[in-house]
Amino acid sequence: MPNIQVLDPHVADLIAAGEVVERPASVAKELMENAIDAGASTVTVEISHGGLTFLRVTDDGRGIPAAELKTAFLRHATSKLRTEYDLEAIGTLGFRGEALAAIAAVSRIEVLTRTAEADLGASLALEGGVPGGIEEAGCPLGTTMVVRDLFFNTPARLKFMKKDAAEGAAVFAVVQRVALSHPEVSVKFIRDGKQELLTPGDGQLKSAVYAVLGRELALGFREVRSAGEDMSVEGFASMPACCRASRSWQFFFVNGRQVKSPLMTAALEEAYKNQKMVGKFPGCVLHLQTKLNAVDVNVHPAKTEVKFGTERTVFSAVYHAVLSALEGDPSHPRAVLRNTEIPNIRKQDTVTPNQIRMSAPASPFMGEVARRAGGGGSSPPSVRLTPDSSPTRGEPKPSIPTVVRVHDSTYTPPRPTERPVGAAALGRPPASAPSLENGPAKAPAPTGFSEIPWRLAGEVLNTYIIVERGETVYLIDKHAAHERMNFDRMRGADYDPMSQALLTPAVCRLSPDQREVLLAHRALLEEFGFEVDELGADLAVRRAPFDVDAGDIPAALEELAVRLLTAGSADPAAARDELLHTMACKAAIKGGWHSAPQELEQVAAAVMSGQVKYCPHGRPVAITLTKKELEKQFKRA
Repeated sequence: MPNIQVLDPHVADLIAAGEVVERPASVAKELMENAIDAGASTVTVEISHGGLTFLRVTDDGRGIPAAELKTAFLRHATSKLRTEYDLEAIGTLGFRGEALAAIAAVSRIEVLTRTAEADLGASLALEGGVPGGIEEAGCPLGTTMVVRDLFFNTPARLKFMKKDAAEGAAVFAVVQRVALSHPEVSVKFIRDGKQELLTPGDGQLKSAVYAVLGRELALGFREVRSAGEDMSVEGFASMPACCRASRSWQFFFVNGRQVKSPLMTAALEEAYKNQKMVGKFPGCVLHLQTKLNAVDVNVHPAKTEVKFGTERTVFSAVYHAVLSALEGDPSHPRAVLRNTEIPNIRKQDTVTPNQIRMSAPASPFMGEVARRAGGGGSSPPSVRLTPDSSPTRGEPKPSIPTVVRVHDSTYTPPRPTERPVGAAALGRPPASAPSLENGPAKAPAPTGFSEIPWRLAGEVLNTYIIVERGETVYLIDKHAAHERMNFDRMRGADYDPMSQALLTPAVCRLSPDQREVLLAHRALLEEFGFEVDELGADLAVRRAPFDVDAGDIPAALEELAVRLLTAGSADPAAARDELLHTMACKAAIKGGWHSAPQELEQVAAAVMSGQVKYCPHGRPVAITLTKKELEKQFKRA
């Protein structure tokens, strides 16, 4: 058995660095927190090559006295704690005294700093934690930290770093969270010479939210404000119709510290119960202020988790604050979901938000709805095409014919080489398709399928198609079935997607990791008709396939990014299927929308022929009720 011995100090420093410094984003977080603790009003973060080769953080805080500069890089050196009793009420972001020592141990650092009392500043260079000499230098008030060649002396850690784009996205995400945690600090982020973020630092959280999350998302937020005896909750939460496909837009802060809190997440989402779409998640920027001794921040090496003294109180505070905001605040414009028709609006009419009636689930960007309703944009309301390719708005629902034609079970899905155009782009029959009066087109029945005739009996809840075959009744989910039809058509080897140039590019505001994963699959997007360009921190879509409605593009790309991040994107075939899943879903007719009889007929034919049994996600597209089961319900059996 090897002898027990004390580790070499350098090895111990490398181990400690591994706990604090995981990637360039960890460095940016620690240095920005130090700058804020030093009273900085402006902080600038600059990176190159994802922050691995160059990362600079500049602030205008109090600076470090020259005599204490080397001491600042020793382990457990801090100006924020003195006694054990200080641990009971920590009010600063940093307090362990390990950040600078850990960063210096695995990089090359240059420091330039000056205090208000000094006429000249001081500079210091360190390599692998070993400091050089302190020299005088002319510099402004504050501190500049330049970190180069991160993990140059720990190649085992360096090989686990991701691509520069991914590491840069992680740094950007950290900068965004810090900017939201302290709106009184002006935060600037520069990546490879391009400025991607600048917050005003005016102390207004609304201004920081607008700068960090963008106009569309900010307009979809409602203000949250609630105060109690020992606790207050302030910030913003998204309207139910503006919920997103992931939790990437949930930001929680406790006493100015960004945290990951399952407790606060659960409280937030409980407030949205029965108010949001299934599979969607609310966004928020919530600041919880409580007594310093009521929360323990010393439970995680990276200080990203906290422990509350009274979890029930915290849950109740967040839940009731968000719920009150959702139930009140009538000043926010919002779509009124009273019916499923879009009113006939003439060009000269003035449209108010309360006049909008939506025939589809609300867009994730409710700010866009409000903007168009207020006349701030030029995009008209979306126009759906009926099977005869004629634009319609708010027409009375055509009823199912009283004489319903009996069908056989044959169905031939579109061949991949045939590209539908116009109305058929959504899988609907083109203008030249046979009408209901002439009966459906006949085709040889696929071998093995039943030839028992069936009839289309109608539709209920604008979602489920009713079909009768023999003594069995089928309830078909029209969206799930049509989604599968689209998926099979798009997955064909000869599928050639047609795309169109957008008159106005669709701007997609995504989280940094979502943005980078889409850029990493730009070639795949182009293969299926998307032309995507970088637009600052956003993505601009200039071309899109006919299968995806222009209004669905931001939601479709966000959903695709979430799928790629969740399922992994290393396998090209898997990434291609994820894209097809998203496109097929967005191109499918929606549950709750009115569908023409021809559309219902085509979907029913696909299911009754046996060609479509499950949606691309594995859910069944139809359920059956036999005559005997129905008679039991009516006590006739």
